[in-house]
Order: sequence, then C-alpha cells, then structure tokens
Amino acid sequence: MPKPVNHHARRQLIAQALWRVVDEQGWSKATMREVAREAGVSLGQLQHYFSSRAQMLAFGVECASEETARRVGEALEQLSQPPHPRDVLRAVLYEMLPLHPGARATSRMQAAYVLEAMHDGALAERVSEGMRGGRAMVEECIRDAVRIGHLPESTDVALETDLVLALTGLGPLLELNVIEPGAALAAIDRHLERLFDLRP
Repeated sequence: MPKPVNHHARRQLIAQALWRVVDEQGWSKATMREVAREAGVSLGQLQHYFSSRAQMLAFGVECASEETARRVGEALEQLSQPPHPRDVLRAVLYEMLPLHPGARATSRMQAAYVLEAMHDGALAERVSEGMRGGRAMVEECIRDAVRIGHLPESTDVALETDLVLALTGLGPLLELNVIEPGAALAAIDRHLERLFDLRP
C-alpha cells in the first residue's frame, strides 16, 4: 500500500520553503518552480496543493502570520501574570520586527506581500483585512490598560494605537542596517515608558 501523505505537513513544508526563497533571494524569485526545488518536491506535487503562484504566496503569508502569533503567545506566557500592558505591547512589537532570526523570515515575507498587494486589488483587500486585525489587537490592549487603570481615561486610544503601530516602521531600517537591534529596542522601550509614564 502507498504510504499515506500528511497533507498539512506537506503544505507547511512548502510554506517554509517559500519563506526561505523570499528571505534569501527576494519576492520576485519566489516562483512555483523555485519553491518546489527548495521544498524538495516536484512542480507537479506543488501544483497539487496550489494552482497558482498567487495562491501559494497567500498561503505562505497566512502561515507567516500564524507563526508570528505563535511566537507572541509563547512570549506572553513567559510574562508575570497578569502581564502589564506595556510588556504585552513590547512582546508584540519584538515578534513583529526582524529583531531575531525567528522573526526575520516571517517579517520579510509579510513586508514583500504588502508591496505586492499595492499593485493587486484582490491582494490589497486581503492584506488590509489582516492588518486591521492586528491593529484591533493593539487597540484592545490599550483599551484594557485604560480599563484597569494603567492609562488615564482621557487617553486617545486610537491615536496611541497608531503610534505604537508606527514603531513597526523600524523594520526596513533594521533590514538595511540603518539602525541596530539595540537601538530599535531602545526606541520601543522609550515610547512605552512615556506612554505608561514609567521611569527607566
């Protein structure tokens, strides 16, 4: 009898191969043929799971988002319970930015997908939906901080949410070695200290 195929594992293998191609060669090189080669499967096998490059790329980004969420969840479990909202936001930003090897591939994958979406209306809506979800998570964290008294009731939650998310703009500066990871972390910590009126 033929050995049963674990289709979920095969799709994950392909997604990780896609991340490596994007990380090492760039988005434009992420063809179905190149990803199949990197994954160690035939082009026909890859096409069994993804009928088009766009479908493959969309799946790769979904997996990247899930991987980021997994790392954030693990980071939050390491915090004292209940965690201070400042520490929650710091953990989220740390995992969203290419500050360590585990986050670099997923960060590059998501950044490349955003650029692609700027020229594709269908992709743009999908990416926008995902980004709105991420923004809602940060906003809810800040609302919780107001509810439990870590921030004053007069806090402009929407504005503070946007300012926290603006810190993700440090990604390209990190990727191009304009700033060091230590400088990015210092900027994150300084902003969160000011937001929560904490002393260094």
